[in-house]
Amino acid sequence: MSRFADLFMGMLGAAPKKPEKVSEKVQKIMFLKYEDKDRFIKEKLHAREHHKTSHKWRNRRWAVLIAANLLFVVSFWLDIQLLEGALTASRFIGFHLIDLNSALQVMLAHKHIIVNLFIGTATVFVLWVLLGGRTFCSWVCPYHLLAEWFEALHLKLVEKKIVTDHEFHRGARTVFWVLFALMALVTGYTVFETISPTGILSRALIYGPGLALGWVFLLLLFEVFWSRRAWCRYVCPIGLTYGVVGSISPLRIQYTVEHCFHEGDCRKVCLVPHVLDVTIKNRAAEEHLSLGPDCTRCGLCVDVCPTGALRFNIKGLSRLL
Repeated sequence: MSRFADLFMGMLGAAPKKPEKVSEKVQKIMFLKYEDKDRFIKEKLHAREHHKTSHKWRNRRWAVLIAANLLFVVSFWLDIQLLEGALTASRFIGFHLIDLNSALQVMLAHKHIIVNLFIGTATVFVLWVLLGGRTFCSWVCPYHLLAEWFEALHLKLVEKKIVTDHEFHRGARTVFWVLFALMALVTGYTVFETISPTGILSRALIYGPGLALGWVFLLLLFEVFWSRRAWCRYVCPIGLTYGVVGSISPLRIQYTVEHCFHEGDCRKVCLVPHVLDVTIKNRAAEEHLSLGPDCTRCGLCVDVCPTGALRFNIKGLSRLL
């Protein structure tokens, strides 16, 4: 099976696999690391000692996410008709923008292709193909930001042994994607849109809070006291839809095995740590590898990496600084 197929199956929930064949260059790099272990350890300790997490990409992402959502609010309250609607369906200076997963749910519920919805998804589709589909999750989705803040509380409680993190099989998200699609098809009602914290928060920010925010609060409590980032990891079909769309995106986070000390700090901060399986010793088949389509391009791994082994990269162009 090709690497692309492995990565795609990994997004659907399959466990990462060890590479069947490793390039000669990677073999040589790993041999040198083992051969001169003392130097390798000394360089590793030096890098960790002098590295300070900059939060550069995290801060940029938070700024973009907050600005994008506030633009909806400002446009509505000032009635300037710059960005109308909400994240699920909007109009930007006359151009219709329809969330891909929402459009799919509506068309399944109506049991036919709605031309206006299809046209409205075209711009969004091209945008997320270029940027990487799950970039939406970490750079635009308001629930992602809230969940990220509440995740910090969860990790503190875990560290103090007050709570224990409970993991589920990642394939559950694929099962939920199918279930939500079937419910829309059978009932003629977009069930997911009713309970989606992304839509609820977007509408609450623009039009004012409602009772549905109670559901969002319950989700956050569940993630704090039971399972870390459970909604995004195991339930939300939006991430899976955009992951498929962005699987051919030229914007990726690139991993360079030669610079890696295999410490695993990147996997500790990652929302989808299986995409960083290549950073484990002897898991990289090539010297340079792009992370899989399930990567949200949040940049947390880039910020935390002490040696620059992980960097934003546009295929065919130089890395992003």
